[in-house]
Amino acid sequence: SLYVSEYFSQSAQKLSFYSWYGNAKLFHFHVPEDTVLLRWLLQASRGKGPECTSMEITVHFRHGAPPVINPLGTRFPANATVRPSYNISITLSSAVQNTTFVNVTTPSAGDWFIAAHLPEAAGRIEVKGFSTPCPYMFQADMFVLRLTDMPVLEPGVPMPHTIVSPAKPLHVKVFVPKHAAGMRFELRSCVTSEKKACAVRVVLGSITLPQSFQRILTCTGSVNCSLALDSPPWEKWLQIMVESLGTANASVSVEMLASFTVCRPGSASSFLNFISLNQSQTGARPGTPGAAGSSAQSAGEAPHNTSGQRSSCLQNQPVVREDLDVVSVRYRLLNGPSVPVNALSPTLLLLNLNTGMDSGGSLVVSLLLNKTSVSLTNATVAACVNAASPVLSLNATRNCSTAFSQGYPLSVSTSSAEATLIVLYPQTDDWFLSLQLLCPKGQGERNAAEAKVAVFAYLTPCFNDCGPYGQCSLLRRHGYLYAGCSCKAGWGGWSCTDDTKAQSIGAQNLATLLLTLSNLMFLPAIAVAVYRYYLVEASVYTYTMFFSTFYHACDQPGVAVMCIMDYDTLQYCDFLGSVVSIWVTILCMARVKKILKYVLFMLGTLLIAMSLQLDRRGVWNMMGPCLFALVIMIAAWVHHGTKRRHCYPSSWKRWVFYLLPGITLAFIAVSVYAFMETNENYYYTHSIWHVLVACSVAFLLPPRDKHKKPWAWSQKLTCRYQICQNDREELYAVT
Repeated sequence: SLYVSEYFSQSAQKLSFYSWYGNAKLFHFHVPEDTVLLRWLLQASRGKGPECTSMEITVHFRHGAPPVINPLGTRFPANATVRPSYNISITLSSAVQNTTFVNVTTPSAGDWFIAAHLPEAAGRIEVKGFSTPCPYMFQADMFVLRLTDMPVLEPGVPMPHTIVSPAKPLHVKVFVPKHAAGMRFELRSCVTSEKKACAVRVVLGSITLPQSFQRILTCTGSVNCSLALDSPPWEKWLQIMVESLGTANASVSVEMLASFTVCRPGSASSFLNFISLNQSQTGARPGTPGAAGSSAQSAGEAPHNTSGQRSSCLQNQPVVREDLDVVSVRYRLLNGPSVPVNALSPTLLLLNLNTGMDSGGSLVVSLLLNKTSVSLTNATVAACVNAASPVLSLNATRNCSTAFSQGYPLSVSTSSAEATLIVLYPQTDDWFLSLQLLCPKGQGERNAAEAKVAVFAYLTPCFNDCGPYGQCSLLRRHGYLYAGCSCKAGWGGWSCTDDTKAQSIGAQNLATLLLTLSNLMFLPAIAVAVYRYYLVEASVYTYTMFFSTFYHACDQPGVAVMCIMDYDTLQYCDFLGSVVSIWVTILCMARVKKILKYVLFMLGTLLIAMSLQLDRRGVWNMMGPCLFALVIMIAAWVHHGTKRRHCYPSSWKRWVFYLLPGITLAFIAVSVYAFMETNENYYYTHSIWHVLVACSVAFLLPPRDKHKKPWAWSQKLTCRYQICQNDREELYAVT
């Protein structure tokens, strides 16, 4: 045998603390056919700074689809089937780097996914630039050992082989045909070179994580041994590994035989249904021969097809796959939404999910029983949703298990006519829905019994679009797309259906009122600015108050939301108004000449607008203008003090009653904004930030110029009559 080793690598990713599925970093690999050994090389590292501490990294593995994980222990939506993922933990303690190997023998070919993340996020809102988070990096590499000339075991043909030693097991493969109802594997004529008792172990199937359904057969002595499998995976290569359990120097000669039991399906005329579907979508052309007789012909053949279906082992129902969008598919039954289900043989529907881009959503299957169509009382329609191969005997197997997989059961009856199943991240494969009528014991006419079941199946990025308290986000890893729900207002879970920590409607309304009405504290600052003739500054404060109010009204996570314009526009205007308000306030305190002040106003506003467009949440977008304005203010104050030969401002009352309180309020506001805000206390800590900043502006604004008189409203706005003189010049023409 010739073995070939291959190596696949992907770039490292920076890990994040976990709060939703988007924080998990996904790696997507493809394992080739005939792989006998798979080795993962997992490399984790962290920074060397003092902020880096010991950390535990969780790594999840899954074949066929991204792993379904639940690090926060939240609830999944009702009717969702969840099987725990296979995961390991990597600890970064004193060592800066950790290397871990994970070996998988005889792995299943196809897509494999790895998801890595840090522990649960603390929930603290960190201002970009105030603190430097520790970088935790993770990289996954894949080594495969592939057999280039794996022998093929032909069905019904005995194949003799020799196992040289226990260290070199024998690998063969057999192709499972479509509609295979069962497989029988036989091992016979087992002879050792030392003429001792033969002892071999046979492993059928490949490993698929998180669950593996390999079948193991141990054969001892010269007696033939066999293994029967129900519903093997259709149209796939099945790996078989035979290894010797004898001594190291003894070779073993065996003969293998594989045989299949093929089921003969019966179905309605798919060709006629396809013509009927085209006519229903586009309409029959006028004057087309046979356009009106197609439906009559198919209806006339229905009794003949039904009689043929009674003698077959399964009934195929034609299904059309309709692609709607990314990770969005709808399945349409050509015979209508209702399918006939009988007790003799299962009704089979094929749900095609093998494009490689369908595993990043949620498969939803809903059944609705027509109670009037059931001829027997207390009858039940059992259903199984399976990947790779269907369940062909639902009356005997109620747990929906096949040869190498475990399906998902469903059932409807006259007492419970509806049933729904949600498969999160379905693996890439052909999926099958099997339905069969189960009649109660003691009731006659079992062969003639039939029921009508309406089937609705579709693939959606996020189930129920994450509900009213979640947002469905489309995530990307290289060319692979998958979806996840980001929850808000305290809701959690895979589809934002877990209300354990959810905010009540009253709490949501309170949060909205606090964050919006706290901006009204700018009204005193606006009044002070207008009274002291700082009209430009008052305009900036009004702009900031308006957009901060409506930005926070639009930014709310709950139901108390009002957006007067695009969210991104509101956010940009709020950030711009906040920084420009600080800029003009400090420049106003500098008491520079008017022409210079207004030039700095405009130039600074333009530069701030540019920097916010580059990085809206950078701390230097606020600290930069503040520091530069403070330098200008201090230089101006030093100039005024030198010119007057005493401290500026000269009044101690100005320092004690205005400047010191204003500076204190501003310092407390920055401390609350930078170090105290979390996701839980955001609505009141940020409201405190609004109040403190607005109050500090009212204290810090300087008094008006001495040569300006106060506003005389009685003289400015007159409401009495005045006698006006109308001067008119008359022009005379001179001739």
